[in-house]
Amino acid sequence: MFRKHRTVSLAPNYIILTILALFSVSPIVLLVLNSLKYTNEIQQNPFGLPETPRFGNYIDAWVKGGFTTTMINTLILTGGTILLVVVVGGLAAFALARFRFKGANALSFYLLVGTSMPALLFMVPLYFMWARLGLVNNLFGLIIIYAALFSPFATYLLRSFLVSIPMDYEEAARIDGANDLQVFLRVILPLAWPGFLTVVLVVGLAVWNEFLFAVTFLQRPELKPISTSLLAFQTRFQRDWGLTSAASVIMIVPIIILFLSLQRQFIEGLARGGLKG
Repeated sequence: MFRKHRTVSLAPNYIILTILALFSVSPIVLLVLNSLKYTNEIQQNPFGLPETPRFGNYIDAWVKGGFTTTMINTLILTGGTILLVVVVGGLAAFALARFRFKGANALSFYLLVGTSMPALLFMVPLYFMWARLGLVNNLFGLIIIYAALFSPFATYLLRSFLVSIPMDYEEAARIDGANDLQVFLRVILPLAWPGFLTVVLVVGLAVWNEFLFAVTFLQRPELKPISTSLLAFQTRFQRDWGLTSAASVIMIVPIIILFLSLQRQFIEGLARGGLKG
């Protein structure tokens, strides 16, 4: 009786979640279907299945859009940013969570405020500074900006995560003669890997989709990431809907794969990271 009542009570939740899932997935499915059609077929039947799937749209989009170069640029930006953010955010979070020093709580609050500051506030002065330093049209220069943007979030999240880890493991390692760096690498990292994977996923998705800084600081065509090159491609082939749909699918497939492969760790990291502040 109890099970039956519980099943009935949860039915509205499942209905709502199903509707929301369909609402979220439907545009992606429609985009994929249209990427396999000719433009004329899209005009006549935009919501139906393709009569004859045209996989050549993906080859044409890849070649005409130069996505080999832009994909490499995006991977460099994403990988470099993730590496810097994980190193800087991880070490800073470890210091804030374990070392007792004056102003630690105020610094943590400052990091929380920093995550909410709009980037447009410092866009203009930052551009002039980067131009003087020769970092405009430079992938490393943009990686530094991204790392500065996402490190406060990573530090705040990882600190909340590390605070929830018992001190017993670290104390045992220190008794065995481990120093602070060894404790961090051999004790904290294995225990806190869901939190670090959460940071990797969030930062990776953000950098992959970031447009404002990329279009401002990278103007040379050979340095453009996929987000800005996709805009140029859609402007150039705006009348070929099948081709632009295929280009859009090329952009979103890697981040969908990344999210699906790390979604369990992402949820676990957010849940455990929110236990203590």
